[in-house]
Amino acid sequence: MPRQVNRDSYYDATTSYSPVAREEIAEPIFDYSEPPQNVKIAKKSWKFWQKGEAEIAKERRLRANDQEYNKQFKYANNIIKTSKYNLITFIPRNLFEQFTRLANIYFLILLVLQFIPQISSVSWKSTFFPLVIVLAFTAIKDAYDDVQRHISDRSVNNRKCHIVRNGQLKEETWSKVQVGDMIRMSSNQFVAADLILLSTSEPHGIAYIETKELDGETNLKTKSALEETKSMEDRLDSISRFNGEIICEGPNNKLDKFQGQLNWNQRTTPITNDSILLRGCILKNTRWCYGLVIFTGPETKLMMNSGKSQFKRTGLDKFLNILILGIVVFLLAMCLICSILCGVWEWEIGRFFTGYLPWETFVPRAEKAGVAASITVISILNFFSYIILLNTVVPISLYVSVEVLRFVHSMWINYDRKMYFENGEHSVGAQARTTTLNEELGQVQYIFSDKTGTLTQNIMTFNKNSPQVLFSSNPYFEDSFKWFDKTLKTATQRNVPEVRQFWLTLALCHTVMPERDQGNLRYQAQSPDEAALTSAARNFGFVFLSRTPNSITILDNGNEVTYELLSILDFNNDRKRMSVILRTPEGAIRLYCKGADMMIMPR
Repeated sequence: MPRQVNRDSYYDATTSYSPVAREEIAEPIFDYSEPPQNVKIAKKSWKFWQKGEAEIAKERRLRANDQEYNKQFKYANNIIKTSKYNLITFIPRNLFEQFTRLANIYFLILLVLQFIPQISSVSWKSTFFPLVIVLAFTAIKDAYDDVQRHISDRSVNNRKCHIVRNGQLKEETWSKVQVGDMIRMSSNQFVAADLILLSTSEPHGIAYIETKELDGETNLKTKSALEETKSMEDRLDSISRFNGEIICEGPNNKLDKFQGQLNWNQRTTPITNDSILLRGCILKNTRWCYGLVIFTGPETKLMMNSGKSQFKRTGLDKFLNILILGIVVFLLAMCLICSILCGVWEWEIGRFFTGYLPWETFVPRAEKAGVAASITVISILNFFSYIILLNTVVPISLYVSVEVLRFVHSMWINYDRKMYFENGEHSVGAQARTTTLNEELGQVQYIFSDKTGTLTQNIMTFNKNSPQVLFSSNPYFEDSFKWFDKTLKTATQRNVPEVRQFWLTLALCHTVMPERDQGNLRYQAQSPDEAALTSAARNFGFVFLSRTPNSITILDNGNEVTYELLSILDFNNDRKRMSVILRTPEGAIRLYCKGADMMIMPR
């Protein structure tokens, strides 16, 4: 029987793999035949949800260091493509996109009409060449944008990485990475594909990563190597002999979930998201690590969240289409009025002067078809003739002007000094990656943000307004730290128990990650207030040095002390506080808690 999913929540639609027999894993573990009950969701949203769960339900199997076995599944290669065109598809696809503009369709119809001699008194060249110029200019601009995408794709695909092949480390480009390969990465390197972390240089198999390419967060996160494989360390013979079989979910776009298992040495080990390194992450503060490739190229979670390149129309394009439509309606009204008046004139006056001003030969003879029929044909033909004569009412040059302005504006953005962010070695200027959507920057109507720090430079400092206190005796003192209250420093030096426990709470109760940058100790925190509190404890002599999954090490007034980490109760919006449970070197178990005063004071 398929396992049932919890339908009480829109997002709670997955169940974890457990270490069971392969036959049970092969059963469907999702029931996505009906939408969740008691939840109002749009039809499109339900279809997206259903598709995402169906993708996860597709099982993936692979073996480490066994390309022959993995080839039978025909997994995608590691080449990415974000460009829209190639040499074959550029002209037809670009023309199709350009003729979504109403003015281009109008002039194409006008050009066809000008090839009919019975209604055209103007050469077709008067419309053909301006239309070609407009289409060519826009095509050149689109080609320039797509060439930049090709260059970017080529640069990414040609990045170097080290792959274990035949017991040796070989330098290969990212494009040659395949599912089942074993990759060795060094500090500050990008992750080439979605990997399962096998072993690292850090104690307890920990690796630190930066995920700003995925979620914009610059704080470090920890990943743990599998217990069964972290003992392989940096031994190439062990890495190359590893032949574990992975059974996991299929490619999907869920960044925070992963379900799978490792079958190796007649043992089954569950694999969770804590052991997954995603493409786009950067390895930090870890000298080396090894990973097993499970998803490559377009099947990585990063690329599946990117979506396909598609033609985007801006608000200005939509407005121009409405404007052109109004002009065309006005033009048709003028032509209709002129053709009716022409028919009235022919009926009242013109038909009596056919001896001097004979009708065209293609007009039915009045003797056979009747005068009314002949005049009707003349009016209809004149309607199209007026469309040709009055075609200048529709401004074809308007689109050329808009495209020129967009191109110049994008160059202006690239060289604007006021849009240049100076940050030492990490300084970066603004870059317009497309010349199609520039005007959208000035038409933002709604901004959705998870917190204010996403929109502003959210910097918090730990200070108070009184004479400054110096901490030059502390070797870990930060020059940027300012403190003005002598009372707290005096109480700290006197080792007042309440003050000591206060600083221990700030030094131990957090999720900060330490890193060494040219010998200097730096902190990476999930929020600026947490970094400020940990920094304050550091400057008062309670220095947070390092952490592992099972311990936290601090410098307590010059003495290095390691606490055993028993449990972490993370901060969330419901609890509004964070707690850690530690075992002190003396064997005592302590709980340290920090958070909002409205939640802590009543307790």
